[in-house]
Amino acid sequence: VQLQAFGGGLVQAGGSLRLSCAASGSTFSRYAMGWYRQAPGKQRELVAAISSGGSAYYADSVQGRFTISRDNAKNTVYLQMNSLKPEDTAVYYCNTDERLGPRWDWGQGTQVTVSS
Repeated sequence: VQLQAFGGGLVQAGGSLRLSCAASGSTFSRYAMGWYRQAPGKQRELVAAISSGGSAYYADSVQGRFTISRDNAKNTVYLQMNSLKPEDTAVYYCNTDERLGPRWDWGQGTQVTVSS
């Protein structure tokens, strides 16, 4: 499976972005998917996840501001990010939900930069 995230950019604090991540392969719909981020000098962290049935998980740091969704017909997972803060600045990646099993190989991430 190959993963490619896109939709990042530079935005002012308080702004919004919508990230998309497309996965190749026909097994996407069977997997819980997650959005991860890695800020400079920090470990990659899971910020949101969605089960194959649509149940969502959010890290405390993004709860109430980010919304994860998926379109199994398009093999795509989305992350709507609102009320962005400078501390949300990171490279964002998608992958399977690491809490439930091994991840796929990391694909291309997308840079999100939030200016104050």
